[in-house]
Amino acid sequence: MPVSRDIANMYRGPRKVTRGLADMGVREDRAIAWLMIGCFLVAVSRLPALQRDAVQSGTSFQQDAIYAFFAMMIIAPLLFYLIAFIAFLITKVVRPAATPFGARLAVFWGWLSAAPVALFYGLLVGFNGIDHPGTVAIGALWLIALIWFWVSGLIETSKET
Repeated sequence: MPVSRDIANMYRGPRKVTRGLADMGVREDRAIAWLMIGCFLVAVSRLPALQRDAVQSGTSFQQDAIYAFFAMMIIAPLLFYLIAFIAFLITKVVRPAATPFGARLAVFWGWLSAAPVALFYGLLVGFNGIDHPGTVAIGALWLIALIWFWVSGLIETSKET
């Protein structure tokens, strides 16, 4: 199934999509690709807010964009591996069938699946500012979707087979 269709289906049934991805087998290359694409999309989502800040405060947009891109493409993936490891340890206590790859799949795929909401959130931050009620609502929706995808993915990948 195409990635875009899987992302759309995550908003209807995240456990079913995650199960389908887990059934494809352990593929670290696919997992890191999902993580990197999700990080790239979130880095792109930061651009409108960075442009707004540059116009309002006179800072360098190019410099801020480079820093944001570096942070999302180099530092964030390392943090996501740490998050996936912690999620694995917590899930392993509750569900002994949990695997490290299952935790990485749940965390990385959940991050990529929530990225479309991040793009919309970034656009709203650029247009309305971070304190606007609509922006805050979409930011909360992004966080809720991300947690929902992560928890559903961890539950599905740690099932006894």
